[in-house]
Amino acid sequence: MDALVLLGSFMVLILIGMPVAYSLGLAALIGAVWIELPLDAVMIQIASGVNKFSLLAIPFFVLAGAIMAEGGMSRRLVAFASVLVGFVRGGLSLVNILASTFFGAISGSSVADTASIGSVMIPEMVKKGYPRDFSTALTVSGSIQATLIPPSHNAVIYSMAAGGSISVAALFMAGVLPGLLLGLTLAIYCLYIARKRNFPKGHAIPLAQALRICADALWGLMTMVIILGGILSGVFTATESASIAVLWAFFVTMFIYRDYKWNDLPKLLHRTVKTVSIVMILIGFAAAFGYIMTLMQIPLKVTALLTSMTDNRYLILLAINFMLLVLGTLMDMAALILILTPILLPVVMAVGVDPVHFGMIMIVNLGIGLITPPVGTVLFVGSAVGKLPIEKVVRALMPFFALLVVVLGIVTYVPALSLWLPRLVGV
Repeated sequence: MDALVLLGSFMVLILIGMPVAYSLGLAALIGAVWIELPLDAVMIQIASGVNKFSLLAIPFFVLAGAIMAEGGMSRRLVAFASVLVGFVRGGLSLVNILASTFFGAISGSSVADTASIGSVMIPEMVKKGYPRDFSTALTVSGSIQATLIPPSHNAVIYSMAAGGSISVAALFMAGVLPGLLLGLTLAIYCLYIARKRNFPKGHAIPLAQALRICADALWGLMTMVIILGGILSGVFTATESASIAVLWAFFVTMFIYRDYKWNDLPKLLHRTVKTVSIVMILIGFAAAFGYIMTLMQIPLKVTALLTSMTDNRYLILLAINFMLLVLGTLMDMAALILILTPILLPVVMAVGVDPVHFGMIMIVNLGIGLITPPVGTVLFVGSAVGKLPIEKVVRALMPFFALLVVVLGIVTYVPALSLWLPRLVGV
């Protein structure tokens, strides 16, 4: 009955149109009243939920990504990717994917990736003869790499939702190979489609021009080196690397590229603060919600229920994947990570799944949800940037959905893909 009151009130609030963050907070209050818990305890949990040093990484990474996104980095990354792969048949589609890989390693945001790369690549692909719906679907699908490749905001949120027991650095490194696998899968499909539909072949860029393009992009690409190199070398933590990334992004944008106006900075900071405020409210209320769930022993009951049905880890992971794919179409990624991690993590650990590996499973699952209707945030952004109705983008996305599910299956059932790199570097 406890679970019905807590989860039922949350679902009712969602169904009547209340934002997820406030639904979590009110459901936590309702649950506290039901179990006769003093409301002061709920307030304390909300405050302590956001009073964590590691959470400072989120606003810093968001700000660094925003500065680079609006400071001309996306255009330079597209040009750099063109040097590397733009000369083959269907090369612009490969440029799109590779640019998303590079930009995802700077911004950590699929929404920023789609908006920035899409605004450059979709018009260019259409101009060169690529179908608009294909170009938009490819941009949207490629942006999921940003949820996996460090610095992923969602990896930080997952670490926090797991009680801070999982290293952010380990999660960052665990996301590298799955993210690259996703990009490689899309690239192979694009090469096949390019031959089948006879997409145009690009031209090799002259050496002198290519060197200038590479040198220009190198300043922005150094952001990746600063973030990962600093963490792996032990010079600074993930949170400290985020603050250094902001300083570097500011320096490169304002003093090297100089494409951004000083009087536009207050607007950028305002948008960043607004975005981060929403995330922090969600984290605080989710902490209280998770605390009530723990008092009601909901995670233990779910673990007992699933393990009583089967102790086969593959079947349990299959059931969890199906559930996450469905829920990912209905709710935002960050909210689901915060809600479901305390419930599902004990289940998978009970059958021997590494928590770092499970983090990658969850992020890939919910990343697919970002491009799936009816609540696909990245899908809506891609539709707006590509200037296409949602239904046309969804139809074009169908083969990409199939590819992403294949990647999900590989990530789920080949744990070494996620765990090899963290173990190799010792994080």
